[in-house]
Amino acid sequence: MLVADVRGTVVRCNDAAGLLLPAAVPGALLADVAPAWLAAAHTTLSYDGPHAVVPHPVVPHPVVPHAVVPDDGGPLRGDFDGRRFEAHPSVRGDGSVAWWLVDDTDHQLAREALHMEQERSAFLAKASSALLSSLNLERCMDVSAQLAAESLADAALTVAPARGRRLPVVTCLRGGVPASSTVKVDPDDVPGLGEALRGFPPVPSRWIDPAHAPEWMLPDGFGPVGSIVITPLPGHGVPAGALILLRKAKTASFSDEEEVFARLFAARAGAAMSAARLYAEQTAITNVLMRELMPPVLHQISGVDFAGRYRPSADHERIGGDFYDVHPAAVEGEASLVSLGDVCGKGLEAAVLTGKIRNTLHALLPLSNDHHRMLGLLNTALLSSHHTRFATLVLASAVRRENRVDLKLTSGGHPRPLIVRADGTVEEADTHGTLIGALPHISSTTVSASLAPGESCVLYTDGITEARGGPLGEDMFGEERLKRTLSGCAGMPAEGIVDHVQMLAAQWLGNRPHDDMAVVVISAPRTHHLSAVNGHTRGRFTA
Repeated sequence: MLVADVRGTVVRCNDAAGLLLPAAVPGALLADVAPAWLAAAHTTLSYDGPHAVVPHPVVPHPVVPHAVVPDDGGPLRGDFDGRRFEAHPSVRGDGSVAWWLVDDTDHQLAREALHMEQERSAFLAKASSALLSSLNLERCMDVSAQLAAESLADAALTVAPARGRRLPVVTCLRGGVPASSTVKVDPDDVPGLGEALRGFPPVPSRWIDPAHAPEWMLPDGFGPVGSIVITPLPGHGVPAGALILLRKAKTASFSDEEEVFARLFAARAGAAMSAARLYAEQTAITNVLMRELMPPVLHQISGVDFAGRYRPSADHERIGGDFYDVHPAAVEGEASLVSLGDVCGKGLEAAVLTGKIRNTLHALLPLSNDHHRMLGLLNTALLSSHHTRFATLVLASAVRRENRVDLKLTSGGHPRPLIVRADGTVEEADTHGTLIGALPHISSTTVSASLAPGESCVLYTDGITEARGGPLGEDMFGEERLKRTLSGCAGMPAEGIVDHVQMLAAQWLGNRPHDDMAVVVISAPRTHHLSAVNGHTRGRFTA
């Protein structure tokens, strides 16, 4: 405790205060023996008090460095001899003030540490949210560099693993925009970078000489580098890259605490980049497999028009249990083979089996003249696989002869093909057979048909006829409605027929759930007859 009168003269000083302020003896001026912030506070309190005595002009509220005057009326705080003190005044009846000084250094350090941890936790939470908001690798690298530059350093670089001899790098200055580049360097030429990219523990920043930082590492206009931190970006099993933090020469070097915190941030950035890279790899693999499972785009082959459409059971899916293929004849003048089928089930598992069936049929193309044998061998292949699903299938061989298209049609438990004649008549092809992949032996019948110019043969899956919708939402589209639809398509090209059927089925469904739907149309194009040359030849038909 220290007591001073209204004139700022020390009246009393107890032993504890004497240890802190040895010169504070009675009669000494407080301004000469106490910290400036305490003397200024005493002057202000005395001037404003009820027994104020003003021997000379006084500034009521002087600005004193290292003093903190709380706005909430709390204790005065200030520094003295490297320690932090709280000063609690008590005004006595004669106008003197008793100052109680409390060493608050430890509490202050604890408060500052707690505040720092709260800020860092908030930053890591913000960083995690920003990094996990995208599965795009380039975006994750940009966000990592920008967050690090804003909160950890004056500039930051995220470095991805090398692609050959090139390193993908994203550089960001504090307050700037991330910039991507690719540098051709050897990572081992930079101390700590090669180790970080291999996932080894980071090299302490004090071991890295900023003067030897390569040009590619320094952003334009950055100036002299004061300190560098290089830390790995841990990934899932393999390193995701490295994080480089730069501070300018005029900025304080990285402390051990800051390096540890940088590693905490790097762990989150590395996890996000690793997840994005894994997602990109899986997406690439999925796209390759998807291209193999997607139905092909059909067109005219050897004078025969082909068209097809496929709609999966769910709008977010691209593949399912329905499939079709057209295999052009190996020799001009022979028949092309058309296959359309429906695997039991929906989604990816059904699509995998459709891929197996399509590949098997492709391997059996040398037997395409014998539909029954092809179906029998396919049936054996499905029975010997681990799949427990079955399929329905229809095969069609189509060849152009003169101006007509000759067909051979065989059904393996599939809805019968429909033939649309030029006058609008719709006929069912009289072919039938057993399911494929369900029984040890199958039966099937093959029928022949011929299409005149402008006539078509329609192959479809039961997703069309069993589509439930209509005014009440429970009626099936049905075979009769499909036949009436096709009757109105007489003379239309193959593309127009498949579009018309799919459009009407979609309108019938509305937004209701449905099965996979597939349609393939084989058409004989309308032709023009060329006159015989000099009347001595038969002439010919052309599309």
